[in-house]
Amino acid sequence: MHTQLLDRTLLYNPHIEGDPFFWQSGPVGILLAHGYTATPAEVLLLARNLYAQGYTVSGPLLPGHGCSPDEMNRCRWGDWVGAMENAYRALAAQCEMVFVGGESMGALLALDVAAKYPEVVGILTYAPALLLSRRVAFLSYILSPFLTQVKKNLTGIHDKWQGYKVNPVPALNQLVRLQRVIKRRLPDVHQPLLIVQGRNDDHLDLRGVDLLYRQVGSDFKEVHWMEESSHVVLLDQEIDAVTDITLRFIERVLNGD
Repeated sequence: MHTQLLDRTLLYNPHIEGDPFFWQSGPVGILLAHGYTATPAEVLLLARNLYAQGYTVSGPLLPGHGCSPDEMNRCRWGDWVGAMENAYRALAAQCEMVFVGGESMGALLALDVAAKYPEVVGILTYAPALLLSRRVAFLSYILSPFLTQVKKNLTGIHDKWQGYKVNPVPALNQLVRLQRVIKRRLPDVHQPLLIVQGRNDDHLDLRGVDLLYRQVGSDFKEVHWMEESSHVVLLDQEIDAVTDITLRFIERVLNGD
């Protein structure tokens, strides 16, 4: 277990709201996990829109995030998986039905929960990080023996995004290990699946979308490409369209369409 000590000076946009949240409302719950190096601020816009529609919404802060890159480098992929499972069980205890979802690494954690808990009714994945771009993979494979962190290029980062100003490199290796685990579990995922991907995402290898679509065991699955969006599709300029897509998907699943 890792103790998280918050140091906001290490965060980009330290002034904005990025705490974990649990907003109780109706009997349908939605779990939304943020991505690698981020905080729940990354899923906050979508979460607020879902809560406004009467859904109970949970957004956990994953281990090693929102505190310090050094703390994140001490985490293992199993810490993130365990935290996501705990958040799911807490939400399921309060709701009759639960959707699981997330952005980037958070989408992988949602797929993991769905593989283990068949009672999950649907999966919401945004920029699912099954394959990293060559640039990001370079950080993991080449630099990890020599560096503990690498500065990010923060140019163009959304003013509502919150997270580390650096990439913790050993933690990135843990993300790669998590990817391998999730790829093996995809055939065990059978719930309805939503995939939303920004066309201009330079963090991921976009072939991962096709890999997810082909390998997952779900019969009902949708892919939506957001032509003007980048990696953090939940904060980009097409968030209103992403919200509409998400709400329609949830309604179809609940109606049994």
